[in-house]
Amino acid sequence: MAADFVPLTADTFVPHVGASFQVEGGRHVLSLSEIERFRAEPGHERADFEPFVLIFSGPPGDVLAEGMQTLKHENGAVYDLYLIPIHTPEPGRQNYQALFN
Repeated sequence: MAADFVPLTADTFVPHVGASFQVEGGRHVLSLSEIERFRAEPGHERADFEPFVLIFSGPPGDVLAEGMQTLKHENGAVYDLYLIPIHTPEPGRQNYQALFN
């Protein structure tokens, strides 16, 4: 029997802020550094969903390519997320975003 689909929300990730995630099949370890919540555009609101962005931080220089990545939380939870490297003005790290809209 297939597992029930459980939609991801910002609240799903709140307990993981500051936690480490291993990128499956790679050497990267990313830390969930921030969750940004947004209001939906007028006419696109849904009572059951609030758009949000996850911001992950990783090591500088060795940038992951944009695309689907499987991230394994240090507690064993696994998430398939579309990560995009983003401009990171702070030295010593590279940030990535996963957008849920």
